[in-house]
Amino acid sequence: MKKRIGLLIAIAGTVSALAVVALRSNMMTVFTLFDPDKRIENFRHFADIFPSRPVHRSGTVFQFPRAPRELDFSYEYGGKTYRLEEFLPRLVTTGLLVVKDDQIVYERYLLGATPDSQLTSFSMAKSFVSALVGIAIDEGRIAGVDRPVTDYVPELKGSGYEGVPIKHVLQMSSGVHFDEDYASWTSDISSMFAKSFVIGSPINAYARSLHSERRSGEAFNYISVDTQVLGMLLVNATGKPLAAYLEEKIWGPLGMESDTTWVTDRPGKEGMEYAFCCLNATLRDYAKFGRLYLRGGDWEGRRVVPAHWVLESIVPDKPYLLHSGAYTPDWTIGYQYQWWVPQGSEGEFMAIGVWGQYIYVNPHHNVIIVKTAVDPDFDARDMENLTAFRAIAAAL
Repeated sequence: MKKRIGLLIAIAGTVSALAVVALRSNMMTVFTLFDPDKRIENFRHFADIFPSRPVHRSGTVFQFPRAPRELDFSYEYGGKTYRLEEFLPRLVTTGLLVVKDDQIVYERYLLGATPDSQLTSFSMAKSFVSALVGIAIDEGRIAGVDRPVTDYVPELKGSGYEGVPIKHVLQMSSGVHFDEDYASWTSDISSMFAKSFVIGSPINAYARSLHSERRSGEAFNYISVDTQVLGMLLVNATGKPLAAYLEEKIWGPLGMESDTTWVTDRPGKEGMEYAFCCLNATLRDYAKFGRLYLRGGDWEGRRVVPAHWVLESIVPDKPYLLHSGAYTPDWTIGYQYQWWVPQGSEGEFMAIGVWGQYIYVNPHHNVIIVKTAVDPDFDARDMENLTAFRAIAAAL
């Protein structure tokens, strides 16, 4: 789905070799980032390729109990039936983790990945940002979603974000004109990353140059810059880098097993996290974030995310946020606060990243599924993955 292609595709299509060498010698990796013989390895080494900020684990590690079982399921898609051993290679899977009733029932790694691999999130990071916004509101750092984002990010006054409610930014309905066409070297997304990685312009600067194409709150338009603006909101409201706030409010409290990293636009203290992209973590730690939302924001008796925020985040509240058929003819996945929400009766919701990254939560079956992949056909595979996840949940 082209509207959700993450940071690195743009880099690969826009950065000149000479400029990259001048900035950072290992950035030559960018030019082969998606090469078939290199991308599998690259996707688990983002912190070695790009600047990043650490997110440290702390306290007692939470461990899912293990109750392994055979994963016997099949699903029908495109007029064909597939089973597990066809599903995994077909969608170029690097890791699949299934949690049922709070126990790991299936965990498998492929293509060189291991349980310790720090696999990149791509746009799954957006759902973490949403959680941090809810926490900041609960702490009184942000007055509420109806407040204009420019109350907290005054540097965006005069841009298309002036006066736009935080809620509309969360819903990808800011009304800001932003061309997220990765096939074009002159699109906004390509220009934004060229300026950031080649010229050295801060990633946040691009948002200040944008203008409105419609009133906010009228139409869904998935643009990653909206999430970057939420990142700016959080940094200004909390006075902390995103990675530090994530560490304090989620990574530590959930007993994550590993330190992680969040890609930034430049090294050191001056770096700003790409809010919409590129956390790097293990599948089990991603699953803990899914568990947090499955449990309504509670973690072992501790309130981490407000329960009302979790519910508000996963229930589309406008007809245009359902957008049936928006990306493929069979598309039935809506959107709310940086979470994808499949239509149906089981209360499912998903964090989705390009190239086949998913945190799928099914409250009806008490199932969490984390899947990472390096799938070059990801553009058309969201509905197939959802179909497979539903089949796994039902089979358990």
